[in-house]
Amino acid sequence: MAKPLKVDDVWLDRIAGLLDEMEFGSLNIVVHEGQIVQVERTERKRYEIGASSSAKSSGNSRNAARALRQSGTR
Repeated sequence: MAKPLKVDDVWLDRIAGLLDEMEFGSLNIVVHEGQIVQVERTERKRYEIGASSSAKSSGNSRNAARALRQSGTR
């Protein structure tokens, strides 16, 4: 039989903080014996298509990666 979930203000603050900072992604909450034990956050970054036109026109993945490193974008 499942134990009732125990959620305190600390976990509510943690979860709210992770959600506030996220634009695209998912938040996975892991529960063990009725208590939250872990939160996994997967965030997606979306970029406009025209943002790296020089890297796109090269057709070479090494050149594209080099252009990203030089621009400071990761």
